[in-house]
Amino acid sequence: MYKYLLLLLFVLTGVFAWAQDEDYPIDPMLIELKAKILSSSDSSAVPYANIINHRTHSGTITNGEGIFNLEMLNIDSLEITSVGFKPYILKVPSYYTGYDMLTFYMEPVLYNVGEVTVEGDAQQLDYFEHGNPTEVDPTLRGDAFNEKPPVVAALFSPLSFAQYYGKREKRKRQVREDMAIMRNWEMHSRNYNKEMVMKLTGLNEAYADTFMMWFNGQNVLPYTASEYQVRESIVQYYELFKMDYDLE
Repeated sequence: MYKYLLLLLFVLTGVFAWAQDEDYPIDPMLIELKAKILSSSDSSAVPYANIINHRTHSGTITNGEGIFNLEMLNIDSLEITSVGFKPYILKVPSYYTGYDMLTFYMEPVLYNVGEVTVEGDAQQLDYFEHGNPTEVDPTLRGDAFNEKPPVVAALFSPLSFAQYYGKREKRKRQVREDMAIMRNWEMHSRNYNKEMVMKLTGLNEAYADTFMMWFNGQNVLPYTASEYQVRESIVQYYELFKMDYDLE
């Protein structure tokens, strides 16, 4: 009988000692933890660290001074994470009742980075978009609008809208149109001429003149045509020309 009592006493003593070693109170108790998280390297605050209670799937974050409040059981463990620090498991001491502020320290992560050499040519950047310069003589530029303004412009800029339809602005626009047509015809004549016709068709000078008169009568080649369009049209219509003039 005494042996069993001694054995029971031994077991109870071991359980009590285990509880004391684990630093847990015997009875769970709801507390409000007030704590400050600091860096172990220089005791500076760890701001905006994440505090997670995995038992309740809840948590909070520290403020700018590394302080937080959280309602929890005194047997709960909290996981604290923050960028630049190793994760930390926080356990509340068994004597804590929620009236004082506790301080915990997180260990910063140190990264050993070797020397880095960056080489290369700096790219020249142009941060401004530059418009193309205009070739229109300043005396021929519109005083208000260079293009026909929308009707709504009459509401927001009635004077400029009326000026656009004035005689002076109309004369300027007519001169600009005539100059544009002249430039286009000059460019067109470099692509469409007797030498080009003779080269592409093999006609002599007399027949080349006849072909050009016939070709112009077809009215199929605008003066804005590109060199490729001119060449293609000459070759295509030369086949029709030969049929009309029995040159086969």
